[in-house]
Amino acid sequence: EVQLVESGGGLVQPGGSLRLSCAASGFTFATYDMDWVRQAPGKALEWVSTINTGGGNTYYADSVKGRFTISRDNAESMLYLQLNSLKTEDTAVYYCAIPGRWGNRGQGTQVTVSS
Repeated sequence: EVQLVESGGGLVQPGGSLRLSCAASGFTFATYDMDWVRQAPGKALEWVSTINTGGGNTYYADSVKGRFTISRDNAESMLYLQLNSLKTEDTAVYYCAIPGRWGNRGQGTQVTVSS
C-alpha cells in the first residue's frame, strides 16, 4: 500500500523559505517519478514540480520556477521541496504524489505565507 507522509510546512513571512519533506513507503520509490502538487483554499489541485527516478531531470510550474527546488533521496525513500522567496499566493496545502495518481496522496502539509 502506497503511503506518503508530508511534513515541514508552517507560517512564514513573504520572502521566507521552507523545506518540505515527503516520506514514502509501500512501493519501490526509486522506480517512480514523483510530483509535488498543491491546493489553495477553494481551488483545484495544482501541479508544482516533477522529478524523475534518478533525480537528474526536474520540471517546474512557471509560477514557482526559479524559487522552488525539488530533490530526492532514493536510499531513504524521501522527496523534498525547497521553497524560497515565498509569496502570499504560495499559500496552500502541499502534497507529494506519484504522477497520474494524485488521488492517492498523503495528508499534506500546510504552507501559509503571510505578514
